[in-house]
Amino acid sequence: MADYKDATNAIRAGIRQTQEQENSEAIFMTSSFAYGSAEEAAGKFSGEEDGNVYSRFTNPTVELFEKRLATLEKGEAAIATSSGMAALMTLAYSLLSAGDRVVCSRNIFGSTVKFFNAYTTKFGVEVLYVDATDYAAWEEAINENTRFCYFETPSNPLYEVVDVARVAALAHAKGALLCVDTVLATPALQNPLTQGADIVMQSATKFIDGQGRCLGGALIASQEIVDVFTAFMRSAGPCMSPFNAWVLLNGLETLSLRMTAHSANAMKLATYLEAHPKVLKVNYGGLPSHKYHELAKQQQKDFGGLLSFEVEGGRKSAWAVINATKLMSITGNLGDTKTLVTHPATTTHGRLTDDEKAKAGITEGLIRVSVGLEDIDDIIADVKEALDQLV
Repeated sequence: MADYKDATNAIRAGIRQTQEQENSEAIFMTSSFAYGSAEEAAGKFSGEEDGNVYSRFTNPTVELFEKRLATLEKGEAAIATSSGMAALMTLAYSLLSAGDRVVCSRNIFGSTVKFFNAYTTKFGVEVLYVDATDYAAWEEAINENTRFCYFETPSNPLYEVVDVARVAALAHAKGALLCVDTVLATPALQNPLTQGADIVMQSATKFIDGQGRCLGGALIASQEIVDVFTAFMRSAGPCMSPFNAWVLLNGLETLSLRMTAHSANAMKLATYLEAHPKVLKVNYGGLPSHKYHELAKQQQKDFGGLLSFEVEGGRKSAWAVINATKLMSITGNLGDTKTLVTHPATTTHGRLTDDEKAKAGITEGLIRVSVGLEDIDDIIADVKEALDQLV
């Protein structure tokens, strides 16, 4: 394809029109594919001939989503999965063996911590956690047995920003890969593969869909690495459905526009919250006062649509603020056109132990907001009314 800009690639990349001459991407809702002869079937199944085999690992609609996402991520290839957690499972079970080590940042999604602790360690994999921005700790933890390092940037919900190139250099020096979860930035705002990462993980459920309609995940990397993931997919089957791939393709078309609008609204809300007397702290990389503001400016095109803030009074006050909102939806999802609010300590990170929450900085007074695309004056008014009822 020609060397188009991202906004064009989000709409045009990978299109393969059928004989029906459709202008909108087709949905190939089929589990299998029929052949003209036994010889053709044998050739497709053996890989000697190109073509579709079975929708568990080859489907034209899913393939189009993969190609378009890989283009936006500046990667060679991508593999789509049924959810973000299915992408994590594919990553771990494809690459890890007994005796391997994984080094992760502490401030990652609660379900990711649970997956690593419960379902990789029992197969003889060692998982070590470090503070995301303690680069000396990364260097000490990465050894010759380390298969890959893993972190989120920006992180959910505290907006820690990790220097991708710095950790990549530390990992590569010991022969390890680096996987970056950049679900909050999306390929519209950051491309870790151009900054030293080997693999990008996406939960397409979030901003890539953008309207809370379906689940999806993806891993983007070199063709060589994606081929390893594909072999696992062929056997284990955590695949994306053709319908979800079609929905997510439509999400990609407006991703850049939406991320610009989400970022603008989040910046205005963060500025308002920072000045509010009942707010102790705001976590948003767009604020000049934020610890990682300068690094975020260097690595990202904008700051995205997710922020968190802390109120005094712990869970009681946080719940009171959340319950007093009228416009926002109380849900653990993020990345929707609707503004969403949740209490991380009892929802997204609720499965962590108290000690794990403390180490990850998830306090009882923390409130997370995924800032939507409603009029920002209405969003701020809703937050103001909710905060005003705190004594």
